Amino acid sequence: MPDRARPGRLSLARLTKRYPGTTAVDSIDLEVGSGEFLTLLGPSGSGKTTTLMMVAGFTPPSAGEIAIDDSPITGMAPERRNIGVVFQNYALFPHMSVFDNVAFPLKMRRQPRDMIRNQVERALAMVHLGGLGDRLPGQLSGGQQQRVALARALVFNPGLLLMDEPLGALDRNLREQMKAEIKRIHHEVGVTVLYVTHDQEEALTMSDRVALMNRGRIAQLGSAEDLYERPANRFVAEFIGESNLLEGRVESTDDGLLFVGDRDVRLSIGTTPPPRPGERCALMIRPEKISLAPARADASLEPGSATIGGEVDDVVYVGEFTRYRVRVAPGVGLGVKTANTHTAWRAKHGDTVRLRWAVTDAYLVPAAD
Repeated sequence: MPDRARPGRLSLARLTKRYPGTTAVDSIDLEVGSGEFLTLLGPSGSGKTTTLMMVAGFTPPSAGEIAIDDSPITGMAPERRNIGVVFQNYALFPHMSVFDNVAFPLKMRRQPRDMIRNQVERALAMVHLGGLGDRLPGQLSGGQQQRVALARALVFNPGLLLMDEPLGALDRNLREQMKAEIKRIHHEVGVTVLYVTHDQEEALTMSDRVALMNRGRIAQLGSAEDLYERPANRFVAEFIGESNLLEGRVESTDDGLLFVGDRDVRLSIGTTPPPRPGERCALMIRPEKISLAPARADASLEPGSATIGGEVDDVVYVGEFTRYRVRVAPGVGLGVKTANTHTAWRAKHGDTVRLRWAVTDAYLVPAAD
Protein backbone atom coordinates (compact mmCIF):
# COMPACT_ATOMS: atom_id res chain seq x y z
CA MET A 1 0.00 0.00 0.00
CA PRO A 2 1.28 3.54 -0.71
CA ASP A 3 2.60 5.42 2.28
CA ARG A 4 0.00 7.40 4.20
CA ALA A 5 -0.51 10.67 2.34
CA ARG A 6 0.20 14.11 3.72
CA PRO A 7 -3.29 15.44 3.12
CA GLY A 8 -3.59 18.92 1.70
CA ARG A 9 -6.04 21.62 2.73
CA LEU A 10 -7.94 22.92 -0.29
CA SER A 11 -9.15 26.52 -0.41
CA LEU A 12 -11.40 28.08 -3.06
CA ALA A 13 -11.93 31.84 -2.94
CA ARG A 14 -14.56 33.54 -5.13
CA LEU A 15 -14.02 30.81 -7.73
CA THR A 16 -15.94 31.61 -10.91
CA LYS A 17 -16.36 30.11 -14.37
CA ARG A 18 -18.22 31.99 -17.06
CA TYR A 19 -19.13 30.79 -20.53
CA PRO A 20 -20.84 32.90 -23.21
CA GLY A 21 -24.38 33.45 -21.99
CA THR A 22 -24.04 31.56 -18.70
CA THR A 23 -22.17 31.40 -15.41
CA ALA A 24 -21.39 27.78 -14.55
CA VAL A 25 -19.75 28.52 -11.19
CA ASP A 26 -20.68 31.74 -9.44
CA SER A 27 -18.05 33.08 -7.02
CA ILE A 28 -17.96 30.20 -4.54
CA ASP A 29 -15.88 30.06 -1.35
CA LEU A 30 -15.02 26.65 0.06
CA GLU A 31 -12.53 25.15 2.51
CA VAL A 32 -11.82 21.40 2.45
CA GLY A 33 -9.95 20.39 5.58
CA SER A 34 -6.81 18.29 5.63
CA GLY A 35 -7.83 14.63 5.34
CA GLU A 36 -11.52 15.50 4.89
CA PHE A 37 -13.89 13.72 2.51
CA LEU A 38 -16.08 16.45 1.02
CA THR A 39 -18.65 15.83 -1.70
CA LEU A 40 -19.99 18.30 -4.24
CA LEU A 41 -23.59 17.19 -4.77
CA GLY A 42 -26.18 18.63 -7.10
CA PRO A 43 -28.30 18.22 -10.21
CA SER A 44 -26.88 18.33 -13.73
CA GLY A 45 -25.70 21.83 -14.59
CA SER A 46 -25.21 22.88 -10.96
CA GLY A 47 -21.47 23.52 -11.44
CA LYS A 48 -20.02 20.66 -9.42
CA THR A 49 -17.93 19.02 -12.17
CA THR A 50 -16.80 22.41 -13.49
CA THR A 51 -15.56 23.23 -9.99
CA LEU A 52 -13.62 19.96 -9.80
CA MET A 53 -12.10 20.51 -13.27
CA MET A 54 -10.89 23.96 -12.22
CA VAL A 55 -9.24 22.46 -9.14
CA ALA A 56 -7.61 19.78 -11.32
CA GLY A 57 -6.32 22.43 -13.72
CA PHE A 58 -8.17 21.13 -16.78
CA THR A 59 -10.54 24.14 -16.90
CA PRO A 60 -9.18 27.65 -16.32
CA PRO A 61 -11.28 29.79 -13.96
CA SER A 62 -12.69 33.13 -15.08
CA ALA A 63 -11.97 34.61 -11.65
CA GLY A 64 -11.01 33.58 -8.14
CA GLU A 65 -8.22 31.65 -6.49
CA ILE A 66 -7.39 28.00 -5.74
CA ALA A 67 -4.83 27.09 -3.07
CA ILE A 68 -3.52 23.96 -1.39
CA ASP A 69 -2.07 24.53 2.08
CA ASP A 70 -2.19 28.28 1.38
CA SER A 71 0.00 27.90 -1.75
CA PRO A 72 -1.75 29.27 -4.86
CA ILE A 73 -2.14 26.78 -7.73
CA THR A 74 -4.64 28.69 -9.88
CA GLY A 75 -2.32 29.11 -12.87
CA MET A 76 -0.28 25.98 -12.33
CA ALA A 77 -0.20 23.20 -14.97
CA PRO A 78 -2.23 20.10 -14.00
CA GLU A 79 0.79 17.80 -13.82
CA ARG A 80 2.49 20.09 -11.29
CA ARG A 81 -0.40 20.18 -8.80
CA ASN A 82 0.26 16.80 -7.13
CA ILE A 83 -3.44 15.94 -7.42
CA GLY A 84 -4.83 12.48 -8.16
CA VAL A 85 -7.92 12.33 -10.39
CA VAL A 86 -10.41 9.49 -10.96
CA PHE A 87 -12.88 9.96 -13.82
CA GLN A 88 -16.23 8.27 -14.41
CA ASN A 89 -14.94 6.60 -17.60
CA TYR A 90 -11.71 5.50 -15.83
CA ALA A 91 -9.50 6.93 -18.68
CA LEU A 92 -7.29 3.82 -18.70
CA PHE A 93 -4.91 3.19 -21.60
CA PRO A 94 -6.43 0.12 -23.31
CA HIS A 95 -3.14 -0.99 -24.96
CA MET A 96 -1.19 -0.88 -21.69
CA SER A 97 -1.16 -3.50 -18.95
CA VAL A 98 -2.69 -2.84 -15.55
CA PHE A 99 0.83 -2.47 -14.14
CA ASP A 100 1.82 0.09 -16.77
CA ASN A 101 -1.41 2.04 -16.31
CA VAL A 102 -0.75 2.38 -12.59
CA ALA A 103 2.94 3.10 -13.17
CA PHE A 104 2.26 5.90 -15.67
CA PRO A 105 2.26 8.81 -13.17
CA LEU A 106 5.51 7.57 -11.65
CA LYS A 107 7.17 7.22 -15.05
CA MET A 108 6.13 10.75 -15.94
CA ARG A 109 7.85 11.83 -12.73
CA ARG A 110 10.97 9.89 -13.79
CA GLN A 111 11.04 7.76 -10.66
CA PRO A 112 13.64 4.93 -10.42
CA ARG A 113 12.51 1.58 -11.84
CA ASP A 114 12.77 -0.27 -8.52
CA MET A 115 10.71 2.38 -6.77
CA ILE A 116 8.08 2.25 -9.51
CA ARG A 117 7.70 -1.54 -9.19
CA ASN A 118 7.49 -1.34 -5.42
CA GLN A 119 4.91 1.48 -5.41
CA VAL A 120 2.75 -0.10 -8.12
CA GLU A 121 2.67 -3.48 -6.38
CA ARG A 122 1.68 -1.82 -3.12
CA ALA A 123 -1.02 0.26 -4.85
CA LEU A 124 -2.50 -2.81 -6.56
CA ALA A 125 -2.51 -4.70 -3.27
CA MET A 126 -4.31 -1.76 -1.65
CA VAL A 127 -7.19 -2.08 -4.15
CA HIS A 128 -7.16 -5.90 -3.98
CA LEU A 129 -5.75 -6.40 -7.49
CA GLY A 130 -2.45 -8.02 -6.59
CA GLY A 131 -1.38 -10.52 -9.24
CA LEU A 132 -3.38 -8.88 -12.06
CA GLY A 133 -0.69 -6.46 -13.21
CA ASP A 134 -0.07 -8.28 -16.50
CA ARG A 135 -3.69 -8.09 -17.68
CA LEU A 136 -5.08 -5.51 -20.09
CA PRO A 137 -7.96 -3.26 -18.93
CA GLY A 138 -10.31 -4.98 -21.41
CA GLN A 139 -9.80 -8.25 -19.52
CA LEU A 140 -11.14 -6.77 -16.29
CA SER A 141 -14.66 -6.16 -15.00
CA GLY A 142 -15.97 -2.63 -14.57
CA GLY A 143 -15.34 -2.75 -10.84
CA GLN A 144 -11.77 -3.94 -11.37
CA GLN A 145 -11.13 -1.18 -13.91
CA GLN A 146 -12.37 1.35 -11.36
CA ARG A 147 -9.91 -0.06 -8.83
CA VAL A 148 -7.07 0.32 -11.36
CA ALA A 149 -8.03 3.97 -11.88
CA LEU A 150 -8.06 4.51 -8.12
CA ALA A 151 -4.65 2.84 -7.71
CA ARG A 152 -3.20 5.03 -10.49
CA ALA A 153 -4.55 8.18 -8.83
CA LEU A 154 -3.00 7.27 -5.46
CA VAL A 155 0.28 5.60 -6.46
CA PHE A 156 2.32 8.83 -6.24
CA ASN A 157 0.91 9.78 -2.80
CA PRO A 158 -1.01 12.94 -3.73
CA GLY A 159 -2.23 15.21 -0.98
CA LEU A 160 -5.57 15.69 -2.76
CA LEU A 161 -7.74 13.17 -4.61
CA LEU A 162 -10.48 14.34 -7.01
CA MET A 163 -13.23 11.89 -7.99
CA ASP A 164 -15.77 12.80 -10.69
CA GLU A 165 -18.86 10.52 -10.65
CA PRO A 166 -16.55 7.51 -10.17
CA LEU A 167 -19.34 5.00 -9.59
CA GLY A 168 -21.75 6.18 -12.27
CA ALA A 169 -20.93 3.40 -14.75
CA LEU A 170 -21.28 0.54 -12.24
CA ASP A 171 -24.36 -1.53 -11.43
CA ARG A 172 -25.95 -1.26 -8.00
CA ASN A 173 -24.10 -4.15 -6.36
CA LEU A 174 -20.71 -2.97 -7.65
CA ARG A 175 -21.49 0.57 -6.54
CA GLU A 176 -22.13 -0.64 -3.00
CA GLN A 177 -18.86 -2.59 -2.99
CA MET A 178 -16.87 0.35 -4.35
CA LYS A 179 -18.42 2.78 -1.87
CA ALA A 180 -17.11 0.60 0.94
CA GLU A 181 -13.71 0.30 -0.77
CA ILE A 182 -13.35 4.04 -1.30
CA LYS A 183 -14.22 4.74 2.34
CA ARG A 184 -11.74 2.09 3.50
CA ILE A 185 -8.96 3.46 1.31
CA HIS A 186 -9.65 7.03 2.38
CA HIS A 187 -9.35 5.97 6.01
CA GLU A 188 -6.15 4.00 5.42
CA VAL A 189 -4.35 6.46 3.14
CA GLY A 190 -5.56 9.69 4.76
CA VAL A 191 -5.76 11.68 1.53
CA THR A 192 -8.05 14.71 1.25
CA VAL A 193 -10.94 13.87 -1.10
CA LEU A 194 -13.10 16.17 -3.23
CA TYR A 195 -15.83 13.93 -4.63
CA VAL A 196 -18.48 14.82 -7.22
CA THR A 197 -21.80 13.04 -7.62
CA HIS A 198 -25.47 13.63 -8.40
CA ASP A 199 -26.38 10.60 -6.25
CA GLN A 200 -27.46 11.84 -2.85
CA GLU A 201 -27.13 8.41 -1.21
CA GLU A 202 -23.45 8.32 -2.18
CA ALA A 203 -22.95 11.82 -0.83
CA LEU A 204 -24.77 11.27 2.46
CA THR A 205 -23.19 7.90 3.30
CA MET A 206 -19.58 8.55 2.26
CA SER A 207 -18.81 12.16 3.16
CA ASP A 208 -17.62 14.05 6.19
CA ARG A 209 -19.41 17.07 4.74
CA VAL A 210 -21.55 17.76 1.69
CA ALA A 211 -21.69 20.95 -0.40
CA LEU A 212 -25.03 20.92 -2.21
CA MET A 213 -24.76 23.06 -5.35
CA ASN A 214 -27.47 24.75 -7.37
CA ARG A 215 -27.08 27.14 -10.30
CA GLY A 216 -23.35 27.52 -9.74
CA ARG A 217 -23.59 28.32 -6.04
CA ILE A 218 -23.43 26.36 -2.80
CA ALA A 219 -26.98 26.09 -1.49
CA GLN A 220 -25.88 24.52 1.80
CA LEU A 221 -22.66 23.14 3.26
CA GLY A 222 -22.71 20.76 6.21
CA SER A 223 -22.89 17.20 7.44
CA ALA A 224 -25.34 14.71 5.98
CA GLU A 225 -27.50 15.17 9.07
CA ASP A 226 -27.47 18.96 8.69
CA LEU A 227 -28.72 18.83 5.11
CA TYR A 228 -31.34 16.17 5.76
CA GLU A 229 -32.70 17.32 9.12
CA ARG A 230 -32.11 21.08 8.88
CA PRO A 231 -32.28 22.19 5.22
CA ALA A 232 -31.39 25.84 4.70
CA ASN A 233 -34.01 26.44 2.02
CA ARG A 234 -36.68 24.82 -0.09
CA PHE A 235 -34.26 23.60 -2.77
CA VAL A 236 -32.28 21.63 -0.19
CA ALA A 237 -35.44 20.24 1.40
CA GLU A 238 -36.73 19.02 -1.97
CA PHE A 239 -33.42 17.71 -3.34
CA ILE A 240 -32.27 15.74 -0.29
CA GLY A 241 -34.50 12.74 0.40
CA GLU A 242 -38.29 12.83 0.26
CA SER A 243 -40.23 15.58 1.96
CA ASN A 244 -43.70 16.94 2.53
CA LEU A 245 -43.75 20.71 2.10
CA LEU A 246 -46.79 22.75 3.06
CA GLU A 247 -46.96 26.45 2.22
CA GLY A 248 -48.39 28.84 4.80
CA ARG A 249 -47.63 31.09 7.77
CA VAL A 250 -46.88 30.72 11.46
CA GLU A 251 -49.11 32.26 14.09
CA SER A 252 -48.37 32.66 17.77
CA THR A 253 -50.87 31.13 20.22
CA ASP A 254 -51.10 30.98 24.00
CA ASP A 255 -49.64 27.47 24.09
CA GLY A 256 -47.01 27.73 21.35
CA LEU A 257 -46.88 28.20 17.60
CA LEU A 258 -49.40 27.10 15.01
CA PHE A 259 -48.69 26.56 11.33
CA VAL A 260 -51.60 27.73 9.20
CA GLY A 261 -51.48 26.27 5.71
CA ASP A 262 -52.85 27.93 2.60
CA ARG A 263 -55.49 25.21 2.26
CA ASP A 264 -56.88 25.21 5.79
CA VAL A 265 -54.34 22.85 7.33
CA ARG A 266 -53.59 23.88 10.92
CA LEU A 267 -50.74 22.11 12.73
CA SER A 268 -48.89 22.62 15.99
CA ILE A 269 -45.15 23.13 15.49
CA GLY A 270 -44.01 23.45 19.10
CA THR A 271 -41.68 26.25 20.11
CA THR A 272 -39.36 26.55 17.11
CA PRO A 273 -39.60 30.24 16.16
CA PRO A 274 -40.24 31.28 12.54
CA PRO A 275 -37.85 33.75 10.86
CA ARG A 276 -40.38 36.52 11.63
CA PRO A 277 -43.91 36.19 13.03
CA GLY A 278 -46.41 36.03 10.18
CA GLU A 279 -43.75 35.57 7.49
CA ARG A 280 -44.55 33.08 4.75
CA CYS A 281 -42.72 29.79 5.05
CA ALA A 282 -43.02 26.11 4.26
CA LEU A 283 -43.39 23.35 6.82
CA MET A 284 -41.29 20.26 6.02
CA ILE A 285 -42.09 16.82 7.41
CA ARG A 286 -40.15 13.77 6.22
CA PRO A 287 -42.46 10.84 5.28
CA GLU A 288 -40.65 8.38 7.55
CA LYS A 289 -41.19 10.67 10.56
CA ILE A 290 -44.97 10.24 10.31
CA SER A 291 -46.75 7.30 11.94
CA LEU A 292 -50.00 6.00 10.52
CA ALA A 293 -52.87 4.42 12.47
CA PRO A 294 -56.59 3.67 11.97
CA ALA A 295 -58.86 6.68 12.41
CA ARG A 296 -60.50 4.96 15.36
CA ALA A 297 -57.17 4.96 17.24
CA ASP A 298 -56.81 7.19 20.27
CA ALA A 299 -56.63 10.76 18.95
CA SER A 300 -55.31 12.27 22.18
CA LEU A 301 -51.98 14.00 21.85
CA GLU A 302 -48.85 13.09 23.70
CA PRO A 303 -46.75 16.10 24.79
CA GLY A 304 -44.72 17.44 21.88
CA SER A 305 -46.70 15.68 19.14
CA ALA A 306 -49.02 16.76 16.32
CA THR A 307 -51.83 14.86 14.61
CA ILE A 308 -54.15 15.14 11.63
CA GLY A 309 -56.73 12.88 10.01
CA GLY A 310 -56.99 11.92 6.37
CA GLU A 311 -57.92 9.36 3.73
CA VAL A 312 -55.50 7.04 1.96
CA ASP A 313 -55.34 7.90 -1.75
CA ASP A 314 -52.47 5.63 -2.79
CA VAL A 315 -50.55 2.62 -1.47
CA VAL A 316 -47.25 1.40 -2.98
CA TYR A 317 -45.42 -1.64 -1.59
CA VAL A 318 -41.63 -1.18 -1.93
CA GLY A 319 -40.26 -4.26 -0.19
CA GLU A 320 -38.70 -2.98 3.03
CA PHE A 321 -41.32 -0.23 3.39
CA THR A 322 -44.74 0.83 2.14
CA ARG A 323 -45.33 4.29 0.72
CA TYR A 324 -48.72 5.95 1.34
CA ARG A 325 -50.32 9.13 0.04
CA VAL A 326 -52.86 10.52 2.51
CA ARG A 327 -55.26 13.34 1.63
CA VAL A 328 -55.56 15.58 4.71
CA ALA A 329 -57.51 18.47 3.12
CA PRO A 330 -58.90 19.28 -0.33
CA GLY A 331 -55.89 19.35 -2.64
CA VAL A 332 -53.41 18.60 0.17
CA GLY A 333 -51.70 15.23 0.54
CA LEU A 334 -48.94 13.97 2.82
CA GLY A 335 -46.52 11.19 1.94
CA VAL A 336 -45.92 8.54 4.60
CA LYS A 337 -43.34 5.73 4.68
CA THR A 338 -43.76 2.85 7.12
CA ALA A 339 -41.38 -0.05 7.63
CA ASN A 340 -42.86 -3.44 6.74
CA THR A 341 -42.39 -5.12 10.10
CA HIS A 342 -44.61 -7.99 11.23
CA THR A 343 -46.29 -5.67 13.77
CA ALA A 344 -46.93 -2.78 11.36
CA TRP A 345 -50.53 -1.88 10.59
CA ARG A 346 -51.17 -1.88 6.84
CA ALA A 347 -53.73 0.59 5.49
CA LYS A 348 -55.66 0.12 2.25
CA HIS A 349 -56.75 2.57 -0.43
CA GLY A 350 -59.73 4.55 0.85
CA ASP A 351 -59.08 3.90 4.56
CA THR A 352 -59.63 6.78 6.95
CA VAL A 353 -56.47 7.17 9.03
CA ARG A 354 -54.81 9.35 11.64
CA LEU A 355 -51.26 10.68 11.21
CA ARG A 356 -48.90 11.60 14.05
CA TRP A 357 -45.39 13.00 14.35
CA ALA A 358 -43.20 14.77 16.88
CA VAL A 359 -43.38 18.55 16.50
CA THR A 360 -39.58 18.62 16.62
CA ASP A 361 -39.57 16.57 13.39
CA ALA A 362 -41.39 19.36 11.53
CA TYR A 363 -38.98 21.98 10.22
CA LEU A 364 -39.59 25.45 8.81
CA VAL A 365 -37.89 26.62 5.63
CA PRO A 366 -38.36 29.83 3.62
CA ALA A 367 -41.34 29.63 1.28
CA ALA A 368 -39.17 30.46 -1.73
CA ASP A 369 -35.42 30.60 -2.37
